Amino acid sequence: MTAPGISPRESDLLLAAATAAPSLHNSQPWVFEVTGRVVDLYADPSRQLSHTDPDGRELLVSCGAALLNLRVAAAYLGYEAHARLLPDAGQATWLARVELTGRSRHAGMAAALYDAITLRHTNRQPFEDRPVPRDAADALVEAASLESAELSLVTHEAERARLVSLVHQADLQRDLDPGLATEAARWTGVPAGRDDGVPGYALGPLAHDAGAAVRDLRRGAPVPDRPVARFEHAPTLGVLATRHDDRESWLRAGQALERVLLAATVQGLSASFLNQPLEASNLRWLVRDPLRGIGFPQMVLRLGYGPQVPPTPRRSLDEVVRHAAEAAAPGS
Repeated sequence: MTAPGISPRESDLLLAAATAAPSLHNSQPWVFEVTGRVVDLYADPSRQLSHTDPDGRELLVSCGAALLNLRVAAAYLGYEAHARLLPDAGQATWLARVELTGRSRHAGMAAALYDAITLRHTNRQPFEDRPVPRDAADALVEAASLESAELSLVTHEAERARLVSLVHQADLQRDLDPGLATEAARWTGVPAGRDDGVPGYALGPLAHDAGAAVRDLRRGAPVPDRPVARFEHAPTLGVLATRHDDRESWLRAGQALERVLLAATVQGLSASFLNQPLEASNLRWLVRDPLRGIGFPQMVLRLGYGPQVPPTPRRSLDEVVRHAAEAAAPGS
């Protein structure tokens, strides 16, 4: 006797949670297929940002973040979610298979993270100039470790200055690449009504101080009526790293990233990204702490206490989900 499939309501809840994940320039490079109690995650290569992310690393990180949200939503619904990464080496776009079985022992723990999914938004506004408390920082470090990654929080002034210097070096290099500017123009500052990309309201203000630790997605391309603001003087930065640097590690980094972001949201923290030096091949390895030099850096975060910001748009489920004609048993 075959197991019944998940209901349409459950399917919509799972996939709405998955598609709420962050992605490079809100490109949303994922496709899902639902068959019975199996959810398959695929990459959408047509949404890869070939200049910013030529090797597809950030595409897989984005899809890993969506996978974590799906797992959290499954636990919230009471399912055990068993995820298998890269199920078939011959199908490069097939990233993961998630089988929903039994009843979850983690439903209570998942509830807080599930609620955070709709509250988590990339926040490019200035943060308050105060450090992240130790207990909140410990919660973020633990969240990364649960997904086989390491989060190093940078609070010492010298190391913070070194990282911010790398961010600005990467910005200067990007200014010399017209392909990056063209790609940014396509995906950022997008008009109202579009269901992907970063709209103008989510860009954040221009930094009054040229040395601020920010990522200006429209660097060198004016946006009308964009304000100017002072950013925090001593931001808390975080470097998320994995022990290896292959496709599976990138998916794991995405899951760790989203668990960290959800944990930050639960703690009342905001986050944005400073990945410019990771997108420059000559600077990426310099992001590693020279005193530790452990692992491969996958994401750089700016963390702190920021104002509430609205969500960025998402494509409809009809655009990103394929449903099997008939429900099937797991593994079929």
